Amino acid sequence: MFLKHLHLRQFRNYGDQQIEFAAPKTILVGENAQGKSNLLESVELLATLKSHRTSRDRDLIQEDQAVSQITATVQRDLGLADMALVLRNGARRTALLNGEKLRRQLDFLGTLNAVQFSSLDIDLVRGGPGGRRTWLDTLLTQLEPVYAHILGQYYQGLKQRNALIRQVYGDSETSESSAEVTTQFALWDAQLAALGTRVIRRRARAIARLAPIAQRWHHLISGQREELQILYQPNVPMAADEPGQIQAAFLEKIQQRAVAEQHQRTSLVGPHRDDVEFVIDAPPARQYGSQGQQRTLVLALKLSELELIETVVREPPLLLLDDVLAELDLNRQNQLLDAIQTRFQTLITTTHLGSFDAQWLQDSQVLTVQAGQLMAT
Repeated sequence: MFLKHLHLRQFRNYGDQQIEFAAPKTILVGENAQGKSNLLESVELLATLKSHRTSRDRDLIQEDQAVSQITATVQRDLGLADMALVLRNGARRTALLNGEKLRRQLDFLGTLNAVQFSSLDIDLVRGGPGGRRTWLDTLLTQLEPVYAHILGQYYQGLKQRNALIRQVYGDSETSESSAEVTTQFALWDAQLAALGTRVIRRRARAIARLAPIAQRWHHLISGQREELQILYQPNVPMAADEPGQIQAAFLEKIQQRAVAEQHQRTSLVGPHRDDVEFVIDAPPARQYGSQGQQRTLVLALKLSELELIETVVREPPLLLLDDVLAELDLNRQNQLLDAIQTRFQTLITTTHLGSFDAQWLQDSQVLTVQAGQLMAT
């Protein structure tokens, strides 16, 4: 796939900016805080309906404006696709595909695929489980767009069950009988177990597919010196990929944690408490891995995401590199740039062009970014 055209209106610090992409690689060069990352963020939104920088649409809309719009034209093997995402301050966003307003925004997913790699991604290793769950869920959404709907259903059920816990075990008295409360919990427990099982099985399958690819990339980048393992750690015991067994284990663990849930007034069982562990030559990477090892791990993860998405959707996704080269040593820079070549359309931000050799620059479209304005270099 190839992003041919992008138009930003009142998005972040862009008032009205159009870009025609004319090369496999586009280098956005400029000082910090000029808008380079904002442009990549707009493409990330088109691909995933999410930003890794904020969860609020109002943060994406230019100051003193009520509406922002991102439009794009994407060349796919099956033809052109026109995409538009309208963001509103305090109101629901609108997604349009080929001029038609979509009733479900989730139908927007899968039109454009992209892998984002930023300097913040080192937190995948060093940070908490929430960041790793978000990373895995974002990947799954691109591999299987319906997963976004499944995950949304799960979190809606979780929200309702937590509300019931607070209602029953909170400070206020409930007028409902013990039998009524037991029945309500049984209903929500069953629903959470059924929905959570769908999430768990898909996460486990995704890790099973990604892990050997990442292991191969990591082995290559580390100079065949290190072995990487990626281990899915579901909160619910998972002996096999069998829905009935997982649901039974889910319900059993809910019973085991019932008293703790009453005291903490929240649901303690389910995929919202999953984790993913990265292991380099035995010890967990986040505990013992050096900074160089952690960067190698993240680079291997991103390259494996690219390869897996390309295998599943049968087209190479876009690669969004946000201020990454400054975080990598020369060897890792070369590994990354060699892997990209012209295989993946790449948008890359940098403060200078010194990291690129003459051949890379010759194959690239170079744009200078200054105060929300783009200029050809």
